[in-house]
Amino acid sequence: MKLELILHNLPLWFLVFSLFLPRVALAIAWLQGALFPFHLNGVVPLVIAVLLPRVLVLYLIYLDQGLSLWFLIHLVAAVVVWGGSGGYSARRRRRDDS
Repeated sequence: MKLELILHNLPLWFLVFSLFLPRVALAIAWLQGALFPFHLNGVVPLVIAVLLPRVLVLYLIYLDQGLSLWFLIHLVAAVVVWGGSGGYSARRRRRDDS
């Protein structure tokens, strides 16, 4: 039997706050130094943080905890946000055409 110690480097405030405002949570965590253990260097993490912040949050949670409850909660939130955003633009277009 092998015992593994799972280290949780992401603070609880980041996990909760990034559900609602992922870009702001990423910026605050970066300024506080909470993302240094993940070695996010280069242009690619910056581009993903700007364009698809929920993907970067999911990646960070997966690196920190693996497939955990927090990962599933954030995955459901991402699917709900991405699924709901298409309906909003379709309703807006129909309303503008009238």
